[in-house]
Amino acid sequence: LRRPESVMQLPRQIKGVTVHYGSEVLGETGGVQMARLSRREFRALVAEVMDTLPGEFLPYLSNLVVDCEDEPDENTLLAAGLTQEEIESGDTLFGIYEPGLEGGLSPELGFDAGELPSRIRIFRLPLLEEFPDGERLVTEIRKTVIHELAHHLGYTERDLERFDNKTDPFVGKIMPWNSTGESAP
Repeated sequence: LRRPESVMQLPRQIKGVTVHYGSEVLGETGGVQMARLSRREFRALVAEVMDTLPGEFLPYLSNLVVDCEDEPDENTLLAAGLTQEEIESGDTLFGIYEPGLEGGLSPELGFDAGELPSRIRIFRLPLLEEFPDGERLVTEIRKTVIHELAHHLGYTERDLERFDNKTDPFVGKIMPWNSTGESAP
């Protein structure tokens, strides 16, 4: 998911998906304002999204790794199709899907030697910078994870336009983290 203009890895196993994060804690949250969300807290929010996916997703997550990183490097931005001029003007990514060697869906449990799992990377600093309000930040983290997971399931950017264009696509829908259908916490 692309933002408009403007270490040590510790794994956690969630429904067969390993969510990695950096170990350094940069700050604690303070009420609604989450501009100083630590790496650990950020990873926990990403893990919560993965953990609350319906069970029907489980067969498609066996060959997937989710990494949380501070921000994409220049090579990642270029590989995602950003130009040098866009990068210099501040364009960046909130997340990216990287298919494994076999790419995309893998309903079998595990993978053979020589195969690499597909990977989703979620970038903390661009999300924190763009969404300093805590409630909106949580919604955007969920949107980013689900957007990148949709690529893993074969959806294109065009397929996801309606989802991405909604401020909170979860309002009015009963979700595992939202039993009332009101705005996500």
